[in-house]
Amino acid sequence: MLTSKVTQFAFGLAICLTRVSFGLAETKPLNVLFLFADDQRADTISAYGNPNIQTPNLDKLIADGSSFRCNYVFGSNNGAVCVPSRAMLMTGKAWTRFDAPTIAGQTLLPELLQTKGYVTFATGKWHNGQASWLRGFQQGKSIMFGGMSDHTKVPLRDLQDNGKLSDQYTPEGYSTEMFTNRAIEFLESPDADKPFFAYIAFTSPHDPRQPPDRFREIYTQKKPPLPANFLPQHPFDNGMMNGGRDENLAAWPRTESIIRDQLGEYYGMVSHLDEQIGRILETLDKQGLADRTLVIYAADNGLALGSHGLVGKQSLYEHSARVPLVFKGPGIRKSYETKAFTYLFDVFPTVCDLLGIEKPTDLDGKSLVSVLKDPSAKVRESVFLPFTKIQRSIRDEDWKLICYPQISHKQLFHLKTDPDETRDVATLPENRPVIERLETAMAKSQKLYGDTLTIPTENKAYVPIDLSNKPRKPDQWQPEWIVKKYFSDLE
Repeated sequence: MLTSKVTQFAFGLAICLTRVSFGLAETKPLNVLFLFADDQRADTISAYGNPNIQTPNLDKLIADGSSFRCNYVFGSNNGAVCVPSRAMLMTGKAWTRFDAPTIAGQTLLPELLQTKGYVTFATGKWHNGQASWLRGFQQGKSIMFGGMSDHTKVPLRDLQDNGKLSDQYTPEGYSTEMFTNRAIEFLESPDADKPFFAYIAFTSPHDPRQPPDRFREIYTQKKPPLPANFLPQHPFDNGMMNGGRDENLAAWPRTESIIRDQLGEYYGMVSHLDEQIGRILETLDKQGLADRTLVIYAADNGLALGSHGLVGKQSLYEHSARVPLVFKGPGIRKSYETKAFTYLFDVFPTVCDLLGIEKPTDLDGKSLVSVLKDPSAKVRESVFLPFTKIQRSIRDEDWKLICYPQISHKQLFHLKTDPDETRDVATLPENRPVIERLETAMAKSQKLYGDTLTIPTENKAYVPIDLSNKPRKPDQWQPEWIVKKYFSDLE
């Protein structure tokens, strides 16, 4: 405990010294600018080794800050992973602790910051009910309450002077640009001269995958390659194969042409998002706010898009569970990265420590201050991922175990030599001690987080599944050109 306090003091001192070097008063509180992407895989950033995507502004943010390369969303209690993900971010707690959709009765990070004199502002997506949003934010424009929409027909509300939300309206424009405009308006307002927490929650690159034409064209001319773990179909029913909306967005079996097209459209949305993030960060600089603002970039969950024969996010493979997390600001090291295991809900206590604010004592999240200083530091030995009642996973530095309790099937991947999870080695006799060790760690994590699901000890062979020509139908949010392109097999 003493070591932890000394570390926190030393880091806080570094931030104070940084403020002094910028000519700022030591007592001037840090602002927080939180930029949140929707459905962005951790590997869709050029600076992280993806040569097939253009993300110059995120690349610069990463060069100027610290990256958490093994950051995860703590599973989900339903197929709409973004609902509990956002609730966990705002509460610092695992979804097993509370009512994730509404966050009723929980203290939100912006709600806490209000009590410390912070102005709280939000624009963009809020998927946890209007009541919790109103508790958390004093200002807000262009708020989308819900999960998704056509990006050019976004239903929005504003917070009015009377403290109530306006009637819903649907303006012309693209979601990412509208939310960016609102963020810039706030940063240029007099309220940005006060300590602030600004939460910019984009709806991109969540489907519909409809980037503006100029960004779509980039990846039409040079389509991204298939992911290394591409499969035409997932070999067995993981519990989300039938009836899930996400998996219906491409026909079975997945073809190279369709997946590369959808990846190109997805990459186009990421590149467009990157451009708009650049506008926000440029405004932060122009307004003289960058030297006293903590910038955080993250995403709520990943996405498959052809990996393992899946399209959606309802799995515990790395492509769906791992998400980017970047910190930049006074006292934060540049061009720094760590592979310490972290969760999105670690953001809450970390922000509190960086701002010098006492954090609640009942959080599941761990402060990452020590990790920001030392790349060899750890806050946990493994990552536990619970997804509804149908999937459980745990990973350490070398191995990952995924369990499917409903069918008593298990997968084991040696991530050190197989980072794309393409070779299941669970049935090899020599790996039995590894499975037993991970099962013990999983049981401890279940107890820690209050997860009572029983995990079968037996590993049964899965029943193969073939969903070729399975009936599908487009949802109401897909624009006409996407329906024609990806649902023509239904005509």
